[in-house]
Amino acid sequence: MPELPEVETVRRGLAPAFEGRRITACTLHRPDLRFPFPDKMSERISGQSVERIDRRSKYLLFRLSSGETLLAHLGMSGRFSVEADDTRSQPGDFVHAEPANPAHDHVVFDIEGGVTVRYNDPRRFGFMTLFETGAEEHVSYLAVLGPEPHSNEFSVAYLNEALKGKKSPIKTALLDQSIIAGLGNIYVCEALFRAGISPRRTAASVVGARAERLVPHIRDVILEAIDAGGSSLRDFASADGALGYFQHRFRVYGREGEACPTPGCDSKVKRLVQSGRSTFYCGQCQK
Repeated sequence: MPELPEVETVRRGLAPAFEGRRITACTLHRPDLRFPFPDKMSERISGQSVERIDRRSKYLLFRLSSGETLLAHLGMSGRFSVEADDTRSQPGDFVHAEPANPAHDHVVFDIEGGVTVRYNDPRRFGFMTLFETGAEEHVSYLAVLGPEPHSNEFSVAYLNEALKGKKSPIKTALLDQSIIAGLGNIYVCEALFRAGISPRRTAASVVGARAERLVPHIRDVILEAIDAGGSSLRDFASADGALGYFQHRFRVYGREGEACPTPGCDSKVKRLVQSGRSTFYCGQCQK
């Protein structure tokens, strides 16, 4: 599932296509994705301008001129693609993804100026809904979210308080979106490795000096991944069809059996399963 850096990359790719432009038509090719579309979704979106696109955790928020917000979640395989030469960002060092199968184009936005944006989702685990702009505290998906990992609200003091008394493994606690919004399996593994903290350690035992090490590494991993356009594993591609390349900087994720990248360490990267997710770590460097 795309994590915060991937969703932020998509947001940046969609902004030139949508922001300040009117959606002339919104076409739904099926009645639902993971959940049914909201009532009269096409009619409520068509004719509206997109004032801006925000992101909260792993959700995209399209602020419409009608006073409503379209919330979109990519699920496991959701992908937006932009069809217009003047809105394509330059892929730089990215490589292009394989074209999406048009049979899975479930939502199509026609935008003034000859721009078409398609939402393609083979597995249909993504979803879209509409709510009144400014009523985020009443939207279940958003109301429970903790601070963004690179926001001012996320600090050592905050993390110490959030982890206090928690007996769950630190890996599990960091995946809890009510503690930190947007973190997923990849970046938690990478941040714990950089901070030298074992994923087996209880969350409460991280309070103090370990939290002081962990907070800046969480921020750095997220910001580096955004700069790299996210990590392309399986289905992720940005809005211009390009793949991110942070996966080439993984130090432990997906590297089971490989030598630990820490100079002087003669151990190998291990894998264990926590809460149904694979955790990659070095048993010698992470305590």
